[in-house]
Amino acid sequence: YFSRCNSIRVDSGCWMLYERPNYQGHQYFLRMGLSDSVRSCRLIPHPYFSRCNSIRVDSGCWMLYERPNYQGHQYFLQRGDYPDYQQWMGFSDSIRSCRLIPHHSGTYRMRIYERDDFRGQMSEITDDCLSLQDRFHLSEIHSLNVMEGCWVLYEMPSYRGRQYLLRPGEYRRYLDWGATNAKVGSFRRVMDFY
Repeated sequence: YFSRCNSIRVDSGCWMLYERPNYQGHQYFLRMGLSDSVRSCRLIPHPYFSRCNSIRVDSGCWMLYERPNYQGHQYFLQRGDYPDYQQWMGFSDSIRSCRLIPHHSGTYRMRIYERDDFRGQMSEITDDCLSLQDRFHLSEIHSLNVMEGCWVLYEMPSYRGRQYLLRPGEYRRYLDWGATNAKVGSFRRVMDFY
């Protein structure tokens, strides 16, 4: 078992954990639950995986979580190489759970509201937004309704800062999507370009 993991490779729902950076050293194979329709891992066993400093994603879009059971900081990854945790905008090198975001081939729709419980000004969104302030003259979203597709909300413009996965459903207040405040700078659709 590893006491530290410095590299990960995700390949078709399985993870390869590497002892050293740049995908070198001893490997540990972690298979996602085949019965779980979203291919997720609620807890990456701590003895195997205490730190993560690089990831290579070969397929799909993934959300990584700083703590077990999909808690803590969230990090959106799509196919590509991430040589260090700053590349996925990580606040630390701790990754303790993950989930594969299901592929969506239809349209994307989300309604954002300036107040809690779907009150105040409402805007319907169907595409990515690089700057909420520039496009809607807003810096906060207090509630939202994701009607189609999955989205990632970012705390700052240009897809930076804290990240939050939004799956279809109602979010009556920012606490419902895991945020500590209503500040939103940008958002985008979860799309994987194979």
